[in-house]
Amino acid sequence: MGFNCGIVGLPNVGKSTLFNALTATAAAEAANFPFCTIEPNTGRVAVPDERLDKIAAIGQSARIVPTQLEFVDIAGLVRGASKGEGLGNKFLANIREVDAIIHVLRCFEDENVTHVEGGIDPIRDAETVETELMLADLESLEKRVTPLTKKARGNDKDAAAQLVMVERVLAVLGEGKPARTMDISADDKRAFEMLQLLSGKPVLYVCNVEEDAAGKGNALSEKVAEMAAQQGAVSVVISARIEEEISALADAAERQEFLDAIGLQETGLARVIRAGYELLHLITFFTVGPTETRAWTVHAGSKAPQAAGAIHTDFEKGFIKAETIAYDDFIACNGEHGAKEAGKMRQEGRDYITQDGDLMLFRFNV
Repeated sequence: MGFNCGIVGLPNVGKSTLFNALTATAAAEAANFPFCTIEPNTGRVAVPDERLDKIAAIGQSARIVPTQLEFVDIAGLVRGASKGEGLGNKFLANIREVDAIIHVLRCFEDENVTHVEGGIDPIRDAETVETELMLADLESLEKRVTPLTKKARGNDKDAAAQLVMVERVLAVLGEGKPARTMDISADDKRAFEMLQLLSGKPVLYVCNVEEDAAGKGNALSEKVAEMAAQQGAVSVVISARIEEEISALADAAERQEFLDAIGLQETGLARVIRAGYELLHLITFFTVGPTETRAWTVHAGSKAPQAAGAIHTDFEKGFIKAETIAYDDFIACNGEHGAKEAGKMRQEGRDYITQDGDLMLFRFNV
């Protein structure tokens, strides 16, 4: 599996330009006016991973299949979205469908690109969007209190437990803090997730800077980094315009030459993906054979049967064991045969926790 990120922000901060660059398409129209994106555009991109090429070379695979990442370009939000202003209702409904939020903040000056708030202030912009998400959550949760209270009084244990969680979240929102800042135990995680809170989703702040600041950022992006650190969130600096130029280069050598010329070691896409993986606690494992080398994504902490299920549900249902080689051992031993001879291939059972970079062969019985 991959993961699904909604690209959000105020109008004219560079959301659609970033989306076009990330998906290397022109599906989302980037224009200098609010709400040029009305229906959410969705694009899938390959997750770059240099380990794939090395594994495939050793395994002499006929093809390479990377894991996929999905981006959803969501219409711009304005103040009052929680009350239906602008395209507010559609915006909020679309956010509910994504796993994480990529919040694009404008950190560049350009007199030719208007700003809906009349000036450049990424912290204010972040707070505007955050406030709308929290207000929407408040309204949603307050409507649930009365019916849950009635059920709880009727000795409905599930309703009583849910009411406790709702009241905990309302207390946090009442303090002006998003739901994601709550300390949720493993036992309460399911109940929390069932509330489908907008402000409970993990956030990656993407600072869209001018081209000259693409490498190290600027004073505005530094302020965002400080804000993100205080929230326990993550921030990444990119130039959407540069990413758009890079995406237009079909040849990998040309892209690398372009990056070298402007002093960048990697694309913004790579930084966004890496930060996104960290945000959602995702890891990658691999399968290799003469037909293909393929990357698979699972949540950190997934046991071997769950990893098998990422390939096919039958693999998880009939799981027997996983023959596992760590990536570094696979490379050092020049493949599966060498790893076996060196005693680096392990037989792992149901309780094995999948590690990032594992090469796995599943034995199962349908």
